[in-house]
Amino acid sequence: MRLAKSISTLALAGLTAACVNSGSSYQPVIDGAVGPNYSNDLAACQSLAEQQGAFAPSTGGQMLGAAAVAAGGTALFANQGTNVRDAALIGAGAGAVSGAVDQQRRKETIIANCMRGRGYNVVR
Repeated sequence: MRLAKSISTLALAGLTAACVNSGSSYQPVIDGAVGPNYSNDLAACQSLAEQQGAFAPSTGGQMLGAAAVAAGGTALFANQGTNVRDAALIGAGAGAVSGAVDQQRRKETIIANCMRGRGYNVVR
């Protein structure tokens, strides 16, 4: 059981770390020709997105909600030893990953909107 906890903790930490800059390196699909300023425009938009941080503003709430649901469910159906605590920790970790993924999507949206504002026809 201890090995499973360690593996799940490392997996959650790895997923969260992988999301830190992934949204800010997004390259949108552009319909049509790109001009000579494309690389500079993309770099400026990616830099803007990178300034947004690794987690969405709602991450704390997501962590709390997921921890409460996991702990509550465990307390009702499998309350043995440290199960409730472990479930709350895993729920909080899942909430953190969810917040990081939400922030990645926000960064991609920032880049797409920034490129649209610079005159590019962004498809996705």
